[in-house]
Amino acid sequence: MKRSRILALLPCALVLALLLGACTSAAPAPAGEATATAAATTAAEQAAPPSGDKPTVKLIANTWPASELNVNVAANLLKSQLGYDVEIIALDEQAQWDAIAGGDADASLEVWPSGHGERIAQYIDEQKVVENGGLLGVVGQIGWYTPKYAVDANSALATWEGFKDAEVAKQFATAETGSKGTFFAGPLGWTQYDQQIIDNLGLDFQVINTASEDALLAQMAAKYERKEPILFYFYQPHAIFAKYDLAKVELPPCTTEEHAAKVKESKVDCSYPDDPLIKIFNPTLKDRAPEAYSLLKNFNYTFDDQLEMLRSLEAGKSIEEAAQAWIDAHPDTWKAWLGQ
Repeated sequence: MKRSRILALLPCALVLALLLGACTSAAPAPAGEATATAAATTAAEQAAPPSGDKPTVKLIANTWPASELNVNVAANLLKSQLGYDVEIIALDEQAQWDAIAGGDADASLEVWPSGHGERIAQYIDEQKVVENGGLLGVVGQIGWYTPKYAVDANSALATWEGFKDAEVAKQFATAETGSKGTFFAGPLGWTQYDQQIIDNLGLDFQVINTASEDALLAQMAAKYERKEPILFYFYQPHAIFAKYDLAKVELPPCTTEEHAAKVKESKVDCSYPDDPLIKIFNPTLKDRAPEAYSLLKNFNYTFDDQLEMLRSLEAGKSIEEAAQAWIDAHPDTWKAWLGQ
């Protein structure tokens, strides 16, 4: 009786075993599909940012294209390579010092020291509320420029002395300046000493500040197209020097130290010195975001690197597109910043 009951139960047991096997064993995927799935998982893991809570890194972009490009290169790498969120804050070069000192921003990546000697002494050297982040690697140059056709017509305009003649100054006059010559300068947020230079050299010119870099370039382009005289402030590196034939007007020379002393006394009467550009950080960044700090500390490239991106802008790329194009073309440079 027991044996017959056991035999009777065997078919049920076999069915149950088969059902359990079907439930616990997944059907194998085709070989290609399995490989693709594994590859996708690996790629996603590699692309995923590091885990853990990370603070948002706040970078200041000043009101000129090279500064915006620097910040967009850094922001791209902070996000894509290190997994940080990044906030870009548009701010002029004067206001950025208090923002960084007060913790409202973490870094600015292009400071022109010749225009910030007193702030460097106050914020970095004395109060230690801002950190010198080291050299950007680019040496900036500021000067007075006039079209080459103006110098060809009057060779005296190659130096500041050619502008001393009041009759020459009148050739540069506009409706805003009457009989005085017009000197077109950048927006008020930029550090500029041109009215001091004009007054201290006895030139019959008046500074007119344009609303933006684009407005300054528009004035220059309009005058250039009509072959009219113009004298204006500008800087390098910048892509306009590949587009327009411009002559730098020679001003009286002075050393960096002499220039700094004249700035303190409001007696600037000489050329802007060459500027090895620096970066500035909030001193707490190193502890709050050590990976970000390391990247920004190592962030360093050349005049030609900046010029390459600036030319991309002239060719029609956006700031973000120009920064991405540079990143794509120079992996060895930025990987070194990451220690790769």
